[in-house]
Amino acid sequence: MAEYRVQVLEDILRRLHKSVDGLHGTVVVSIEGFVVAAYSGDGRSHVSNPVDSPQIAAMAAAIIALGERVLGRLSSGEIDRILLDGTEGGIIVVPAGPDAALATMVGKEAKLGLVMHELRRTSREVYKVLVRTAEEEVAR
Repeated sequence: MAEYRVQVLEDILRRLHKSVDGLHGTVVVSIEGFVVAAYSGDGRSHVSNPVDSPQIAAMAAAIIALGERVLGRLSSGEIDRILLDGTEGGIIVVPAGPDAALATMVGKEAKLGLVMHELRRTSREVYKVLVRTAEEEVAR
């Protein structure tokens, strides 16, 4: 993975956090459950924070996989987003193309409509970066 790609993705995540209040961290994960990029929400990336832990990445990948199985069984189309809402906050997972997902930890104070809108926009940006990088690697 090119260091440049990680920096571009972290910049995208940083902009997401600046545009929406109530986010506690966002991670881009592969469908295999690996962290691709992370932003902790407090201006630090890749530090000791649960957002960029392998467990969060693995759980986000498992949530997407389970959601796909459920929707497939119900013939209800593809995943648009998955929201797990707890008493202290939650996590929203949105696909970022067929090979990655965006998982955002949100606090109770977050305006979910705005968060969902911005996550959808951000997931498209992340997908473009991942596709562009994959095409560049194939061209080499």
